[in-house]
Amino acid sequence: MKRRQFLKFTSLGLLAATALNSKSWAAPAYKTIPSSGEKIPMIGMGSFVNFNVGNDEGILEQRTRLLKDFFNLGGGMIDSSPMYGSSERNLGYCIEKLKPVDTLFSATKVWTSSVEDGPSEIEHSRQLWGVDNFDLLQVHNLLSWEGHLQTLFEMKQQGRLRYVGITTSHGRRHSDVEHVMKTQPIDFVQATYNILDREVEQRILPLAKEKGIAFIANRPFRRSSLIDWAKKYPLPDFAAEIDCKNWAAFLLKFIVSHASVTCAIPATSRQDHLAENMGAMQGVMPDAAMRQRMIDYVESL
Repeated sequence: MKRRQFLKFTSLGLLAATALNSKSWAAPAYKTIPSSGEKIPMIGMGSFVNFNVGNDEGILEQRTRLLKDFFNLGGGMIDSSPMYGSSERNLGYCIEKLKPVDTLFSATKVWTSSVEDGPSEIEHSRQLWGVDNFDLLQVHNLLSWEGHLQTLFEMKQQGRLRYVGITTSHGRRHSDVEHVMKTQPIDFVQATYNILDREVEQRILPLAKEKGIAFIANRPFRRSSLIDWAKKYPLPDFAAEIDCKNWAAFLLKFIVSHASVTCAIPATSRQDHLAENMGAMQGVMPDAAMRQRMIDYVESL
C-alpha cells in the first residue's frame, strides 16, 4: 500500500472511531472505486461557484480554512473544471497553503472543443492546482469526448493519470453517456442525482454496476434550491432512525446509500454547512425501505 493510500485509510479510520463514540455507526464513510478497489470518502466537494471568487485575499483565506475543515472531517474528492472561472486557481492557492494534503483526491475536467488543445488545457489546470498529477480527469459534458478520451487513456497508460471519466448534468445526454459506458473502459461517470432527480436509477446506475464504473453524483442540492426549499419544512420524525439532524444529511444520505453511487459532491462556502454535509458520512445509512419513505415524504411536501 502506498503511503498516500495508507494516510487516506488512517484519516477515514479516525473519522469512523469518532463516529463510534456517538449514537451509532452502521456504515463505512467511504465507497470503493470498482476499477481499482481503492476506497474514497463518499462525500466530496464541488467548486463551481464557491471557489470562483476572484482573488480577494480575505475570501481566499476563508476558503482555505473551509478546505482544512473538509479534510479534517474526512473529505477527499474535490471536483472542478476549467469552465469554473477562477476556481482551479483558487483551489491551488488553498491547497498550497495546506500542504501536505495526503487525503486529496483531485478531480477536474477537460473542456475544449479542440482535441488538439486538450493536453495544453490539462497542463494549465495541473499547474493551477499545483499537483504532480491528477487523480481523475473527466471529459466535461461529453465535449469532443472521442478524441479527449484517447488523450486521457494515453495519460493513464503513461502513469500521468490514475482514473478517466465523463460527465453530464441536468439530465442531459443520458443516451450518449450510456453509449460511452458500454463502449469505453472508463473508470468514472458523473451525472445529476438527488432525491427528486432520479432518472439515473433507471439505466445509468445499473449500467455502472454492471460495467464496474464509479458514479459521482453532482447537483445533490440542485445547487442550493432543493435544500433551501426543504428547509421550509420539518424533518420527518423517522429521520432520527438514520441519524439525520438536518436536511443536508438527509438529502445526501439518500444519494450515497445507493449501492452504485461512489461519491456525492455538494458545494458550500460555509463551515456550518460543510459540517452538515460531512455528517452524512456518519451513523446509520438508509436501506431500500427507508429510501422509499424518504422519497414519499419529500414528494408529499
